[in-house]
Amino acid sequence: MVKIYSSIILLFVYQFGFSQTEKLIHGKVLHEQFPVEKVDVVNFSSKKIVITNAAGEFSIMVKSGDELIFISKDHDIKKIVLDEKTVYKNNLLISLILKPQELKEVVITKIPAIKLSTDKAYEQGKLDKLAVEKSARSLKTGVYNGSIENGMDLMRIGGMILKLFIKEKEVVKETAQIEFKQLAKSSCDKKFYHQTLKLKPDQIELFLEFCDADPKSKIVAQSNNVLTVMDFLFAKNIEFKKL
Repeated sequence: MVKIYSSIILLFVYQFGFSQTEKLIHGKVLHEQFPVEKVDVVNFSSKKIVITNAAGEFSIMVKSGDELIFISKDHDIKKIVLDEKTVYKNNLLISLILKPQELKEVVITKIPAIKLSTDKAYEQGKLDKLAVEKSARSLKTGVYNGSIENGMDLMRIGGMILKLFIKEKEVVKETAQIEFKQLAKSSCDKKFYHQTLKLKPDQIELFLEFCDADPKSKIVAQSNNVLTVMDFLFAKNIEFKKL
């Protein structure tokens, strides 16, 4: 009986010690079965960061319960929590989802429409052409006096040709910048606010307003960096808890 109890205690101590010991694990980051390089693999618990190689592979020290965050500029953020089984398996396969492409600039070009029978400019052009032909015939049979018959308006015709080839461009540029509160909500899920920052559900919105009131939040929003946002939220959470 004593041996049985001793075995149970040793097993518990072994499992507890395993869960608290860091281990080097290996993994691979993919998108639609293709490796993704230059992905930041962040151990949120230990603040260690590694980057995937050209084959999408990485190695990082972890322990059971650690949260890994995968950050890529072209893909959505991926978060996983490691358990003992995953750490022991030591073969992580992470699949990322491509971000939707954002339209930065829209160019609208106006092209003048050309009508035939109902276009007055077109009809006038035909009359001008006939006048040139008629004048040419008169020059061959008579004495040239320095003028063109029917007095064709060259300035008006030049203006018509110029207008035909001018294109008006209207450039609509995206000027809206992401707000800090929107960035904070998209970067961190509710689990982060509840379990990591220990905030109650009714405190989250008030906490974000508190952070947004700090002028530094504008600089954090411009950086658009997940780790910068998290560090800022950690620092402001300490101030918020003191209120």
